[in-house]
Amino acid sequence: MADSSAPSIALAMHSVADRERALLAPYALHSSQSAGRKYPEPEHPYRGPFQRDRDRIVHTSAYRRLSFKTQVFTGDLGDYHRTRLTHTLEVASVSRTVGRALALNEDLIEALALVHDLGHPPFGHAGEDVLNRCLAAIGGFSHNQHALRLVEELETRYHNFPGLNLSREILTGQSFRVRKTPDAGSPLLEVQAVEAADSIAYDTHDADDALELGLLAIDALLETPLWAAAHQRIRRRFAALEPDELRRVLLHELIDWQVSDLLASASHQLALLAIDSPDAARSVRPIIAASRELAEQKEELEKFLHARVYRHPHVLANRIAAQAMLDEMFARLTTQPELLPSDAKRRVATVGLARTVGDYLAALTDRGAQREHARLAGRRSGE
Repeated sequence: MADSSAPSIALAMHSVADRERALLAPYALHSSQSAGRKYPEPEHPYRGPFQRDRDRIVHTSAYRRLSFKTQVFTGDLGDYHRTRLTHTLEVASVSRTVGRALALNEDLIEALALVHDLGHPPFGHAGEDVLNRCLAAIGGFSHNQHALRLVEELETRYHNFPGLNLSREILTGQSFRVRKTPDAGSPLLEVQAVEAADSIAYDTHDADDALELGLLAIDALLETPLWAAAHQRIRRRFAALEPDELRRVLLHELIDWQVSDLLASASHQLALLAIDSPDAARSVRPIIAASRELAEQKEELEKFLHARVYRHPHVLANRIAAQAMLDEMFARLTTQPELLPSDAKRRVATVGLARTVGDYLAALTDRGAQREHARLAGRRSGE
């Protein structure tokens, strides 16, 4: 006998649309407004399209490998600092907070956040620079573009279409990251939310990691306008704090202040411009962005981080070693393609040797690249 207390599938099918009508603003992208997928699929009985996109991304090999890929600092420096995966989760958290406050589509936002760094190679931007140089003759390498190749081609997890067949809104949102400056108008507000959250996350957490690793002193950060202003804000609430307490409170304040500023600025613009649809939001300049004052302070912080953190001698030493490793592997595998794994060899006829090697190296984690380099170094030329 059927359990009459269980919700019916028919009710579940209507729940996504009903919930979004009740909760989302008119300028949010509702699931019913999705442009669909390249390869049509029947609707799922109880999951919306962007929920399904989120789940497909989470179950990819590329997503799992992010846990062992560099954000800024390699594992050689410790195990506190962010990896590419923890950064991705922090961006998803901040962007969903923004989305909920503005009544945007959180499912779409989460999927966009989880895919945004999916294409990073080992060793972060250091690895990306090497692959871009090695592949310059055939279009170079961009982690944003590679994320699209992963979900459209390389992550083949279904028998009836290549890639993940994600919703067009996910692909279009990631395409915006490739070109950065849209050809006309702006991306969806959900895309803007993820872009803003990404900026908040790395501006704050890269500094936190540098402090934890001893590459930077908090007094130096307090010389930047953003950290100095945050310090002034917390001094109004706390009389005295120990150094570790001060650091934690400052980080919380920086995140909360940046998000609050973002929401205030966006809410003002949404009301001022009378934005009442996704198309209306795309017809004007980006709305979800920091205020001018805070944007200027963030720019100063980013200049400071570039000079004092990203160019720190320890970071540069690891960067040089990692790039030499990838350079050597690329040269070896393009001259001796027989050393490639069998599944990679099969792709050579389709995309060419150089791109195949680039894709193979991009898929490796930091430690996977180190193991592969050791393997290739142990093979004498001609073997």
